[in-house]
Amino acid sequence: MWIEVCKVDDIEAEDLIRFDHDGQTFAIYRSEDDEYFATAGLCTHEKVHLADGLVMGDIIECPKHNGRFNYKTGEAKGAPVCVNLKTFPIKTEADTVWMMIG
Repeated sequence: MWIEVCKVDDIEAEDLIRFDHDGQTFAIYRSEDDEYFATAGLCTHEKVHLADGLVMGDIIECPKHNGRFNYKTGEAKGAPVCVNLKTFPIKTEADTVWMMIG
């Protein structure tokens, strides 16, 4: 099911926002190339909100222990994280960002 997440301009380039839906937390990213991506919103290490982290290129750094993930693939890229993030399909239509869940 596709759900509406936000407007394309709600996220700055090389940044992310937190998105909560149906009891789950997601992180929605906008790359420097204006592409959009979605991952689970909590770090796989200690369940900290990734939306409070730092985006550098295609990496999101967790604000608690500086673990790193590639937000495009979900791959764990730096200790202490070793479990990948779940990713979700994203599409944009007109000025709206949509995410596939379920």
